[in-house]
Amino acid sequence: MTDLYQSQRAMRQMRRLAMQRGVVAILDIGSSKISCLVLRFDGTGRLSEDNSIGSLAGQSGVRVIGAATTRSRGVTFGEISAMQETERAIRTAVQAAQKMAEVRVDHVIACFAGALPRSYGLDATVELEGQEVTENEIARVLAACEVPEYGAGREVLHAQPVNFALDNRSGLEDPRGQMGQALSVDMHMLTVEAAAIQNLVRCIQRCDLELAGIASSGYVSGISALVEDEQELGAACIDLGGGTTSVSIFMKKHMIFADAVRMGGDHITSDISMGLGVPTATAERIKTMSGGVHATGADDRDMIDIGGETGDWERDRRTVSRAELIGIMRPRVEEILEEVRVRLDAAGFDHLPSQQIVLTGGSSQILGLDGLASRILGQQVRLGRPMRVHGLPQAVTGPGFASAVGLCLFAAHPQDEWWDFEAPVDRMSGSSMRRVVRWFKDNW
Repeated sequence: MTDLYQSQRAMRQMRRLAMQRGVVAILDIGSSKISCLVLRFDGTGRLSEDNSIGSLAGQSGVRVIGAATTRSRGVTFGEISAMQETERAIRTAVQAAQKMAEVRVDHVIACFAGALPRSYGLDATVELEGQEVTENEIARVLAACEVPEYGAGREVLHAQPVNFALDNRSGLEDPRGQMGQALSVDMHMLTVEAAAIQNLVRCIQRCDLELAGIASSGYVSGISALVEDEQELGAACIDLGGGTTSVSIFMKKHMIFADAVRMGGDHITSDISMGLGVPTATAERIKTMSGGVHATGADDRDMIDIGGETGDWERDRRTVSRAELIGIMRPRVEEILEEVRVRLDAAGFDHLPSQQIVLTGGSSQILGLDGLASRILGQQVRLGRPMRVHGLPQAVTGPGFASAVGLCLFAAHPQDEWWDFEAPVDRMSGSSMRRVVRWFKDNW
């Protein structure tokens, strides 16, 4: 834990250096595409001017000056499976974005899905003896949280204070400067497989780049796809990617739970490819142009040309009804949504005062998905697009870029995490685990 604490602090320092230089690259490493955005910061975008806990990502002083996307290679279930192929794809995306921005980039902030995320809710209380709450008291109460035994081979990716209480007053965003007898905190901690982080760090180093930050895709997608009220009152962001579907729950402007389903749009494409006997590229085109999950009577008569380029005339002029295509796609989409529901139930999502669900990610554009999701998840469902960021090209404003845009907001205004405070190192151990959403029921 101590090593991770120090490496996260080192990355935060690296990010400050990058922002002082004025440019940093954003790298969204997905199973189907790798996106790179180059950000330019001016004086107003610097973190040092906004020191509040949990400040919602703003957009002042940040501008996208370069953008590029390339097909992902060597990434499976959101994790790197072939280092050299991923390295080549990252280099391609970064070089193209640098060329557009006309600036060289040395520092990148990256996000990734997968790596079997697990959420923990921690809490602690320290006595203040009537003194004012300062940075030291916040460091002390965060260090007092007992960290669960999350197992060998895993690392902490996020550790954020989501709620402070001073004596009997709960729901405080930032207790600094206030007086009281006892300070309590609820903290959300997210762990992932250590190998996934190590491979990502190694891959970025091999591209001659410095890693200035790392985030979970589910977290940054929620930052960009949920509107402020949803982040405040309670909402889930379901990011349907190529290899992984990320699930994140937000409350009081903080992520309080995250998980992932190891299925996504690529699995739907694979089903079409096998079901119709066509190459993956053809299956992807058919899914994008004609796919859906809700069949009507007209779909039996609506024929889709699934012609290939094999040179076999009979085989290349085949057609299939849209109803048949939907019949192939729907079971897999239902399976993904059922798995999402299991994870929302495990998190206690139905205990939140608001239960809005927002679908984003490239696969969220499948026709009729919101209606099917609403039936399976039993909640209000809407489709979400990422917030606007200054200078963002039109080509990267769709739902497939929610995590990349969220990472821009994360880079500009990261929320306070455990490692932003000088915590006593000897306290970083323990063995208790508490339910993530429990304190909402107690304190709402």
